[in-house]
Order: sequence, then C-alpha cells, then structure tokens
Amino acid sequence: MSKAPPGKTAAIVSYLTIVGSLIAISMNSEPKHGFARFHTRQAFGLHLVFIGFGLFLSVWFNVYAWYALYIFYIVLWFYGFISALNNKQQEIPILGSYFQKWFTFIP
Repeated sequence: MSKAPPGKTAAIVSYLTIVGSLIAISMNSEPKHGFARFHTRQAFGLHLVFIGFGLFLSVWFNVYAWYALYIFYIVLWFYGFISALNNKQQEIPILGSYFQKWFTFIP
C-alpha cells in the first residue's frame, strides 16, 4: 500500500461542494502541496462549470439538458474524487487540462 501524498486531505475536501474547494484552498496555503493544488483546481473548475450551466439552464429550461448536466457532473465528480482517494493526479476528462491552465491563482 502506497503512502498518502502530502495534501491528500485538502484534495478530498475540495470535491465536497464549492465551499469545500474554498476550504481546501485555505488548507493548502501553508505549506503548499502539489497534490492538493492539482485536485483543488480540478474540483473548483468542476463546481464552477456546474453552477454556471445550472444558472444558464434556470433561464433556458429544458429537462433533458438538466439530466445531461447532472450526469456529466456526477460522472466527472466521481472520476476526480476516486482519483484523489487513490493518490493519483489524473485530469478530469474533457475539462481537466483547461482547469489546470485557468486556475493558476490557486496556490
């Protein structure tokens, strides 16, 4: 069994809602851990995409689009969360590389 990387707790917390991502950002402020930074960026981006599309769909209501959004979010959330639990730095499919580029302000 491999040893847990530094920052694993912050990485896991980041997937627990947008508030969890903000808490993880503060948890990783000092000392800074690359594992936590990676997963915090992934989770923060995923939560923002979900909220953004949710706001859009609240104006343009289509029940099938809501189903697609929730399925998309849940599948990608599980992918990232399981990756953090298994001590891996795997980018979320489709959007993960963008999150790493866009959220460089996350320490």
